[in-house]
Amino acid sequence: MGCGSELLDAHNVRVIGNGSQVLVLGHGFGSDQSAWQFVVPYFANDHKVVLYDLMGAGRTNQNNFNFARYATLHAHADDLLMILDEMQIESCIFVGHSMSGMIGCIASIERPQVFRKIILLSSSPRYINDEHYNGGFEQEELNQLFEAMQSNFRAWVIGFAPRAVGADLKSTAVKEFTRTFFGIRPDIALSICRTCFQSDVRSILPQVTVPCYVLQSCKDLAVPVVVSDYLFRSLGGPTKVEILQTEGHLPQLSCPELLIPVMKRAIMD
Repeated sequence: MGCGSELLDAHNVRVIGNGSQVLVLGHGFGSDQSAWQFVVPYFANDHKVVLYDLMGAGRTNQNNFNFARYATLHAHADDLLMILDEMQIESCIFVGHSMSGMIGCIASIERPQVFRKIILLSSSPRYINDEHYNGGFEQEELNQLFEAMQSNFRAWVIGFAPRAVGADLKSTAVKEFTRTFFGIRPDIALSICRTCFQSDVRSILPQVTVPCYVLQSCKDLAVPVVVSDYLFRSLGGPTKVEILQTEGHLPQLSCPELLIPVMKRAIMD
């Protein structure tokens, strides 16, 4: 079911289910709300599931993408809060995949009463290695990644998607991730990629006081498993961690049958 206001239409906001508890699902870089397609049916009976597209992704009008505004994750957090306000949602559980995890954390600092719990799936506060911190990448590696995206976006996506998903090119998960990636204008994809991979929100983690549940694959190209321990030690509220015995950055696409019971446990805990 779509929602009818200019803001909600701009983010392609959809509501599925009629439960009393609101479950908001935020997607990561390169995907859109369809990344949750295999998960939603298992929660729609008991929840009101809210799906939306980050600006620049999915069915958003990419001509409206403001490169200066979306140079930080805070702009996406503002969008999230405006969506919740517009829908008059006073309490929700937010599931943030990848960059949306940190978007949810930022939003929760400004409005902690709205977030009953945040579930962080394959999410990282910083992707670049630092002293005493393993983010997974050196700056030079990211520079090469940005250059590859700029020089031949299509070839880069075809090479990146199987490695990110941790599956074969012919798998449904890789096909889906590739499809949504190709739906993003290359210049916007590069901008979002820079914003995501160059971000460092470690300093705000102690201010996140709402309960958090960290879900992380044991092998993830983008997020080393040690990041889950860093989040556990750094988040300011009650935090639990569960490591998924699978490979890949998008378990909601590659192994929903493994993720769904863990998500249910995290929601009910």
